[in-house]
Amino acid sequence: MHDDKRSSHPSVVTPDLVQQIEVNIRENRRFTITDLAEFFPNVSRKTVHRFVTEYLHFQKLCARWVPKNLTPEHKMKRMGSALSFLGHYEKDGDEFLTHIITGDETWVSHVTPESKQQSMQWHHTSSPTKKKFKQTLSARKIMCTVFWDCYGVLLLDYRPNGQTINAQVYRDTLQCLRRAIQNKRRGLLSSGVVLLHDNARPHMARQTTALLQKFRWDIMDHPPYSPDLAPSDYHLFLHMKHFLAGKQFHSDAEVKTTVNNWLQQQAVDFFDTGIQKLVT
Repeated sequence: MHDDKRSSHPSVVTPDLVQQIEVNIRENRRFTITDLAEFFPNVSRKTVHRFVTEYLHFQKLCARWVPKNLTPEHKMKRMGSALSFLGHYEKDGDEFLTHIITGDETWVSHVTPESKQQSMQWHHTSSPTKKKFKQTLSARKIMCTVFWDCYGVLLLDYRPNGQTINAQVYRDTLQCLRRAIQNKRRGLLSSGVVLLHDNARPHMARQTTALLQKFRWDIMDHPPYSPDLAPSDYHLFLHMKHFLAGKQFHSDAEVKTTVNNWLQQQAVDFFDTGIQKLVT
């Protein structure tokens, strides 16, 4: 006995079927495999899943979370700021980076919970499952202001919880910063200072602008909602908060001592790397 030609069950994989599945996915990308299989009653759910993943190479991913939806005006300003910086860097090279002084404020809590990545541990298949409870930042905290350049910290200031940074406070901080530059970076005031700070209200107030014009400092334009272009956010504070994660302090003095010691332990290369990342 012999089988006739093509006596077996015909294959359901046809170009038309694959095309129909792709059209349905592109019309509504939130379809589940179960919803998609209802359009093709002659095809099993498992087969539809294989078509989507193996033939069409689709993957179901969550949307990427971003802190701010930038408008076209924000994007144009961001492009302009980047081109201006790269233009100065192309002209003067690394010499331009040595004139940049950047700074910002951040809250330092008495209790900073460790991140999920920091709590990772090696487990065997027979090990019990570890639990990590959600923790909130401590209400006890102080405001830390740091100004630094490619050589190290220039100014470090603290303000207790309840005291906000307004234009007058920031103006006094800039006065202290100028004296620190005069003492720690001889010749920088005469050769030219390039200040990089974000566009927070105290930084853009009239008093602040008038003082910076009096100092004759060049202000590097910082586009709105761009923490990835602020060295303090993407480098200094990022590493500092990683170091403080999991630590508990009982007083503001302990917080100040720990932060001061950590900053003093950082080599010059650490600060130089943060400024060099601006180019990238």
